[in-house]
Amino acid sequence: MRLKISESKNSKSFYVIKSVYDNGYRTTIVFERLGTEKELAEKLDGRDPEEWAREYIAELNRQEKEDNTEVIARYSPSKRIPKGKQVLYNGGYLFLQKIYFELRLNKLCSELSKKYKFEFNLDSILSRLLYARIIYPASKHATYKLSKRFIEQPDFKLHHIYRSLGIIAKESDLIQTHLYKSSLDVVNRDTGILYYDCTNFYFEIEQEEGIKQYGFSKEHRPNPITQMGLFMDGSGIPLAFVITAGNQNEQPTMKPLEKKILKDFELTKFVVCTDAGLASTANRKFNDISGRAFVTTQSVKKLKAHLKKWALDPNGWSLADGTEVFNINEIDEEKYKDDKFYKERWIKEDELEQRLVISYSIKYRNYQNKIRSSQIDRAVKLIKSNPKKVGKVNQNDYKRFISKTSCTQDGEAADVDIYKINTSLIEEEAIFDGFYGVCTNLEDNVSDIIKITERRWEIEECFRIMKHEFKARPVDLRRDDRIEAHFTTCFIALQIYRIVEKKLNEAFTCNEIISTLRNLNFYKVNNEGYVPAYERSDITDALHEAFGFRTDYEVVKNKKMKNILKESKK
Repeated sequence: MRLKISESKNSKSFYVIKSVYDNGYRTTIVFERLGTEKELAEKLDGRDPEEWAREYIAELNRQEKEDNTEVIARYSPSKRIPKGKQVLYNGGYLFLQKIYFELRLNKLCSELSKKYKFEFNLDSILSRLLYARIIYPASKHATYKLSKRFIEQPDFKLHHIYRSLGIIAKESDLIQTHLYKSSLDVVNRDTGILYYDCTNFYFEIEQEEGIKQYGFSKEHRPNPITQMGLFMDGSGIPLAFVITAGNQNEQPTMKPLEKKILKDFELTKFVVCTDAGLASTANRKFNDISGRAFVTTQSVKKLKAHLKKWALDPNGWSLADGTEVFNINEIDEEKYKDDKFYKERWIKEDELEQRLVISYSIKYRNYQNKIRSSQIDRAVKLIKSNPKKVGKVNQNDYKRFISKTSCTQDGEAADVDIYKINTSLIEEEAIFDGFYGVCTNLEDNVSDIIKITERRWEIEECFRIMKHEFKARPVDLRRDDRIEAHFTTCFIALQIYRIVEKKLNEAFTCNEIISTLRNLNFYKVNNEGYVPAYERSDITDALHEAFGFRTDYEVVKNKKMKNILKESKK
């Protein structure tokens, strides 16, 4: 800042002026009007106004160097805002950008750019696809527009996004391998236990094509789907994924992806945990060699008759660390309400020896009973209100408790369908309340084995985050390579988000984290800096402390913001 003296015929005025950059051009603005020579002389008790002004500006420059200068912004109530001028910017992406650079994804983009020799900025495109997927999930066309909300503006065109999708899809395996190896320097990963599960994503179309095929939709939608198989490590961070056609059986998808992990990730010894639907004999045998192991849930209902009889027998139960044998029909339920009882045996099926562990919990029994009671209440209300809505019934649908009779006791067709609650089905299901089965080749403590399966909810949460928070479906792309690229960006975004959770010590919910990042906006003050337009809270404090920079001052000056941008790219 420097002094400007404006002289007219009858007066002399003093101003503090400042050189700034506006849209890449250097210009000079009036920072502060100090007053006329006469006005200053009256205030300064005879002291020389020019001498005082120069000392005052020197102090301003010292404060500015220390980043303590107050910002004076002037706005006119009669001046209209320029059409099309953006004044609000999102800064929540800076925390995601910090992880993006820690994962060295910028360097990977540079390598791919050299390999394929394209001119557009892949780093800028991929990063914006990831930030927007978490903060402003939308189509690729909308993402291009939404990325302009970030403080750093995109330097690519819309058609560059679509061109980059083919490269992202082609190099998906390389990207996954790079992510795993670089993440080891960013966050602690438990690769001793791997979780595998599958889900599917629907398309709002009717015609099958490529990997868009009709199959069993887990959301029960009558649309073509594509299928994702996902490995997650014991820390809850996604490890690897595969995309297959929607009409394929999900069980064979695990082994090829696991082989890729063995080869590319250089992992050799781990325990694979799956649900019963993915626990084919082939998958279990594959993880019964070379130091690997498996833990899979086992439906007690679907056990062979003699094993089911053994599992449901009230005798022969023990606590995890005890030697006392219990009859679960005779235990003090208040005393043991928080405990788990176990029984186990080794079985051999299809030339595979495995350990069958059954647990019983009073708390789990009461939970299952409560859920079923609620479903029965809904079934009763439906019978009273509109029983014709029963329609097709799914396995866990509350309508399964409604039975329909269309003939009389004599076998003749009835004039009116009769609907009632199927009490025999209720009694049949109640027999299995509180029981939980696991098959494994591990010889560990039974409570430790059950704990492994109890964390399966985290991989289910990964799918929920992609579907709901990231809005990964319905998929609005047609070409298979672009669909593959879409899910690759969803996968990377999920890994970045999970690392954010870890840095925040998992102290906040998914909705709290994402909504905070989305609302972490700044109002740009002309030529001065950025004024936070968000509410400071426990989570914003936690973000700043975890990531090593702060944006929660009354104003973040341009120079300070440049330093923050640099810090987010280290």
